[in-house]
Amino acid sequence: MALETFSLFDLAPGKQLAGRFRIQKPQRQSGFSTTFEALDESATGAAARCALVVFPGPLFEGPRQADDFRAQWRAWQGVDSPHVARIREVLALPQNTTVLVTDMPAGSSLREWLKANERMAIEHVLEFGLGLLEGLVAIHAQKLVHGDLKPQTIFAAASGEKAPFGVLVDGGVTTGLWNAKHLGEHTALIGTPFYAPVEQFGGESPDVQSDIYNLATVLFECATGVLPWPGATMLEVFQAKLDKHAPSMRKRAPKIDVAPELEKAIVQGLLADRRQRYATAAEFRDALAAVEL
Repeated sequence: MALETFSLFDLAPGKQLAGRFRIQKPQRQSGFSTTFEALDESATGAAARCALVVFPGPLFEGPRQADDFRAQWRAWQGVDSPHVARIREVLALPQNTTVLVTDMPAGSSLREWLKANERMAIEHVLEFGLGLLEGLVAIHAQKLVHGDLKPQTIFAAASGEKAPFGVLVDGGVTTGLWNAKHLGEHTALIGTPFYAPVEQFGGESPDVQSDIYNLATVLFECATGVLPWPGATMLEVFQAKLDKHAPSMRKRAPKIDVAPELEKAIVQGLLADRRQRYATAAEFRDALAAVEL
């Protein structure tokens, strides 16, 4: 397929992009992008498997915005962790379409995993969380933030009787789009309300603190099978999140026996006052690592 004849209809199984990448099937979709499983026909073996994250041209108001968006991924290519899907290349296609070529994460999204398993064994939550926090430390070391951690942006690969191996995907997408559009320091609510900290409801941009809060929410859900806060609507959840006290696993899931040390380590990341949460992902990781089950 010649690039000059590119159209979104070419994003179908069997089609080839950039003379190398053969689309296999759709994998996941967000409000901004569609991700396809693909094969890099210039590579062999496991290296041939990859994912194509496609951002359609209409997301951008012109070539400059698309160029600015693509430029932000240079820093992400420096993130080196087995717990973060590596960005291999950034492709510029006609009509301002952008494609991120990433490693193919093993397994399925954590959301699908939780639907099938309801919750994770407590000892596995600890190991799973430590892996994800290693990935988050690597992201933050590059002065980056993920911006939208939730079960849909985490992949979990089962490994026999061991804890699933977690991989963070789609990092930087929401913040990258906001920055490329030059919309200022304050935002509309970026991310997912059920996982976002209180300050983001007021328009603050995602940062290290929101990543910590997002991941603590995910680990609470992995351990208990429920979210930390009651409520079916955004308003109800927001009001519950205003409570200055940390959410209780015992109250939210009274039948689940969670070690007090593990609960304490997780819920410190969920405090409404950001000053009382962990200052860094490394601090959160170290608190989890100190838990003895």
